[in-house]
Amino acid sequence: MSKSIDILCVGEVLIDFIGHQSEKKINETKDYHRYLGGSPTNVAMNTARLGLNTFLISTVGKDGFGDYVLDKLNAANVKTDYVQVIKDKPTSVIFVSRTSGTPDFIPFREADCVITESQISTEALKSAKVFHTTCFALSKKPAQTTIIAKAEEAYRLGCKLSIDLNFANKLWDNKEEAVNIIQAYCKYKPLLKISEDDMRRFFGEILPHDEIFTYFHNAGVDLICLTLGSKGVKLSQRDKEIIEMPAVKIDKVLDATGAGDAFWSGFLYAYIQKMDIEKCLKIALNLAALKLQNVGRLPEEINLKE
Repeated sequence: MSKSIDILCVGEVLIDFIGHQSEKKINETKDYHRYLGGSPTNVAMNTARLGLNTFLISTVGKDGFGDYVLDKLNAANVKTDYVQVIKDKPTSVIFVSRTSGTPDFIPFREADCVITESQISTEALKSAKVFHTTCFALSKKPAQTTIIAKAEEAYRLGCKLSIDLNFANKLWDNKEEAVNIIQAYCKYKPLLKISEDDMRRFFGEILPHDEIFTYFHNAGVDLICLTLGSKGVKLSQRDKEIIEMPAVKIDKVLDATGAGDAFWSGFLYAYIQKMDIEKCLKIALNLAALKLQNVGRLPEEINLKE
């Protein structure tokens, strides 16, 4: 069977309210601007704009924010066949501080975690090249149960898995559950994207990079991408030399929200195009640099492919 779907992005769609005042904590922020957000949603938007056939599997409320989400997705050519609209919960929103570092956030989660198995058909999994999700999406049921079950099915059907391990303690009921669920997903050999901040929160301490790589290789992951902010990226493949690459130099960081998603969008785009790993990293770093110079999502008026 030919794989007609380039990427299935499974997980949260959110309304991001990003602070208007730069480098202010949430308690000091006076005004917020509305953006479409959620890590899998950002990856879906970016990859669709790069020309991939991208489907988002997510849930919104039957409300004005839900309408806004669908309008934005459709305008970006993201396929919304598997986006569910529900009446009994509103569209999820999240308030985010605007910063050049890792932003502070307060989530109000409602519809985003109501992802059911009926939304992800076996046919879709058979047709997909990549099944991508996030730690955020895995942190709450029923989405958690659905994603783990469908990840196993996708893996059996020959679809490559991917995860952004954007770990935050406040999203999980307890740490033990988080570790168990993440390890369950890692058994299916996903492409793994992590950041230093994610790892500090996940392990509760700053570990040497080689220990982090060993932990996830032992959990089943063959390829791990560790983003290092202004210091670039390290990539570890099982039984191969570590590849390091510097970040693209930029004059001023305007907004770091979504930079990791831009990076991973570029990486998955190049990976799906069967480019070599170093080229995947270069494209990823360029897209991240572009995002850091813009507030909110990647600007609509530019040609990302160029």
